Amino acid sequence: MFQVISRRYEKSSTIITSNKSFAEWGAIFADDVLATAILDRYLHHCEVITINGPSWRLKDKLTEPPTTGGPSTMQH
Repeated sequence: MFQVISRRYEKSSTIITSNKSFAEWGAIFADDVLATAILDRYLHHCEVITINGPSWRLKDKLTEPPTTGGPSTMQH
């Protein structure tokens, strides 16, 4: 990941999405120094967009009534 960000730094646009805060990146990469180096380059010329709210993927599942039985009881 560091090599990708480092090579693209100030040359190309890069979009990264994550459900983890920047403070948690050290644990993700198992190295706080590496995470700091990545974030240093990544955040230098960026715009951070934080999206809060319910999951878009789960929106239909949360409104559907629960089904009984397994896949063998589904009607086609």
